Amino acid sequence: MTTEILSQKLTNGMVLVGEPTRSLESVAFTFLLPSGCCYDPPQRAGLASLTGEMMLRGAGPRDSRTWISDLENLGVERGESVGVAQATYHGATLKDNLYAGLGLFADLLRRPHLPADQLDAGRNTCLQELRSIDDEPSHKLMIELRRRQYPDPWGRSSHGDGVGLRAATIDDVRRFHEQHYRPENTILSVAGNFDWQRLCDTVEQMFGDWQPGAAREPVTGNGRPTGNYIPFESNQSHVGVAYPTIPYKHPDYFQAWAAVGVLSSGSSSRLFTEVREKRGLCYTVYASLHTQRDRASVLCYAGTTAERAQETLNVTVSELQRLGKGIEHSELSRLKARIKSSLIMQQESTSARSGALGRDWYHLGHARSLDEVGKLVDALSADSINAFLEANPPRDLLVVTLGPEPLELPNGVS
Repeated sequence: MTTEILSQKLTNGMVLVGEPTRSLESVAFTFLLPSGCCYDPPQRAGLASLTGEMMLRGAGPRDSRTWISDLENLGVERGESVGVAQATYHGATLKDNLYAGLGLFADLLRRPHLPADQLDAGRNTCLQELRSIDDEPSHKLMIELRRRQYPDPWGRSSHGDGVGLRAATIDDVRRFHEQHYRPENTILSVAGNFDWQRLCDTVEQMFGDWQPGAAREPVTGNGRPTGNYIPFESNQSHVGVAYPTIPYKHPDYFQAWAAVGVLSSGSSSRLFTEVREKRGLCYTVYASLHTQRDRASVLCYAGTTAERAQETLNVTVSELQRLGKGIEHSELSRLKARIKSSLIMQQESTSARSGALGRDWYHLGHARSLDEVGKLVDALSADSINAFLEANPPRDLLVVTLGPEPLELPNGVS
């Protein structure tokens, strides 16, 4: 199925990206806004997430209950999240309800009430989410791994901290919204059954008079923590390993991505086979390529018992180092089959496509069609991946562990 990707930039700097597919009955949209936690001021860690929570408490002519009720009456499935660089707001619905759904989100993004009398309730929601991390040690470990791997503010957790959340005032929330919820560098991506010209006209009506503001730079100041061990009373231990790689915008990204896929994609991947299946060292092990606009890392995780943690760490590091020696043709064949299945399923998911269109535009300044991605995958070969790995082997490995006892670092890691 061949589709056309269209785009238009409003005079205020907002970008609209669309992929119309008339054979579908649904449509999905994703807003990406430059309002992530990298903009949290000093002593206000978590303000971006608190602002996002407060925005859900009424917008435009509706209180929070009416706003949600109207979404449900339209059958809009929604989601929102705050990341390091961006906040994401997503909706999916039947094709006939697209424009009404966009209108509700226009109110949310541009005209939230941010009621002072609900600040404590919003703060408590964020504090509960922050406390829940202690109940998920794997999540806690990966947060700490990213904080150590990336320079501040790019390694921050959007959850912030208790000090910052408790110190935040309603004026802080309103100021953050005013400064960072702006049209410049905002991306709206839409995928599914819609008319492009009508969409352009509607978006212009809803967002064309949204005034840009002064450009804001990410805020540094929280520092980068050090140390390889985080004490945690438990019978289990959690192992994290990270190393730098190339970001999505790099021409060789798909070589790096495929190498990580051989390492950790499916039950025939190296980490699953060598660490979990052959030796039974852990109950979970994986690696993923985590990319930001200008930097990226491979992040690895293994969860195991305290008794087997040292061996788990040693074998995991050994597999990472072995990856630098290259992959086999059979490994790539299995990976390509999984990738193509994923691409076929993505064709049928408007939610997945709208998200992919927005991410592509953010990283590349244009969006790739699924046909283009398919050709990039087809062009992968064991020789091309091995050439990449020879020039860019896993190195500068960072290890962070969480559990009852510290572990001994293998040779070649920090």
